[in-house]
Amino acid sequence: MESVSKRKRGFSFAALYAAAFITFASPVIAQDCPIKVGILHSLSGTMAISETALKDTMLMLVEQKNAAGGLLDCKVEAVVVNPASDWPLFAKEALVLLTEHEVDVIFGNWTSVSRKSVLPVLEALNGLLFYPVQYEGEESSRNVFYTGATPNQQAIPGVDYFLGELGVEKFVLLGTDYVYPRTTNKILEHYLQDKGIPANDIFVNYTAFGHSDWSAIVADIVALGADGKKVGVISTINGDANIGFYEELVDAGVSADDIPVIAFSIGEEELSGLDTANLVGHLAAWNYFMSLATPENAAFIETWHAFIGDDRRVTNDPMEAHYIGFNMWANAVTKAGSTDVDAVREAMYGQEFPNLSGGTAVMLPNHHLRKPVLIGEIRADGQFDVISQTEELVGDAWSDFLPESAVLVSDWKTLGCGMYNIKTSTCVQLKSKY
Repeated sequence: MESVSKRKRGFSFAALYAAAFITFASPVIAQDCPIKVGILHSLSGTMAISETALKDTMLMLVEQKNAAGGLLDCKVEAVVVNPASDWPLFAKEALVLLTEHEVDVIFGNWTSVSRKSVLPVLEALNGLLFYPVQYEGEESSRNVFYTGATPNQQAIPGVDYFLGELGVEKFVLLGTDYVYPRTTNKILEHYLQDKGIPANDIFVNYTAFGHSDWSAIVADIVALGADGKKVGVISTINGDANIGFYEELVDAGVSADDIPVIAFSIGEEELSGLDTANLVGHLAAWNYFMSLATPENAAFIETWHAFIGDDRRVTNDPMEAHYIGFNMWANAVTKAGSTDVDAVREAMYGQEFPNLSGGTAVMLPNHHLRKPVLIGEIRADGQFDVISQTEELVGDAWSDFLPESAVLVSDWKTLGCGMYNIKTSTCVQLKSKY
């Protein structure tokens, strides 16, 4: 029988997808060596500023695992592809990883639009993805483990800080124009109005990926404070557009005391390309910051610097999520005695692994983690001072603040369902479309 790679040369992408579905839908239990780990991160384009470090993190973790003897008596091999910030290309590269390279697992994606592009391929071929970035929730696939934060583990605590600690009265929800900012802001609009903020004091604005001219938008934000009400910005801007936004704040003379910004998609890596001396006091909400003074974090940073060969390179939240996800996956493979996706999925439930903030991350039956939320204040050196920390929170696949989602729960372990309606006691079957 011809190999898939040979057959690919004469097939359209759609035909290859159909052939792959027929050929690979049934799991193979026998363990082959090496164990292959697919790395699906943009190394060029607008998201390379954020994703390149995640590729390097995965290479470090694979190297560590091999130095410790590998996995199931096999060497672990990293297979790197570059979807180049091109959302449809993510699906094509995921297909290549699963069919040509026959990887056992994929670690990757940043934006939700790229993840949703990959979902149909994963579900058709029973592939497994570990997704390391905060996102909007409103999803629970049996083929994805979500190791980043959901809105109740990042956005909601961030808004609570603005309300309770800073007394913000007017909210500007500023985001990149795609599914994560739009869905997160929909949740936040409901939440803010529940908290007594009038709808006419909530302003929403979206810009394209790579947007660079922020002068008019920043001027409009400044003008909102003319009535004396305290204005705050909730930022879901992604990628290199953050550089222009923060530079415009400085050029316009806007300080954190004037109009504080709390960001959900900018961390140490993105700040490393900016002069942060004039950004002191602006905020970010994550589950991890490099400045955390724990033995686990100190060891992680030391290992990272030794691997990358540069003591100036920073760490960030999605790197910790890959660290947790990779080690949980490896432990689940060991428990299952196989990289078979179905066996590993069952072994993932209840997996625990120390996070870098000093607690313990736990994988839940809804394929999300339990972990704490931290509010960090930007320092002049581009690091963050942690000024607030919650207890460990359960990641919600479906938001309690959207009426249509409040009746849904996800439980793949007991119910075998990602969208279980508690009112009708039925499982909603929502298939991703290719």
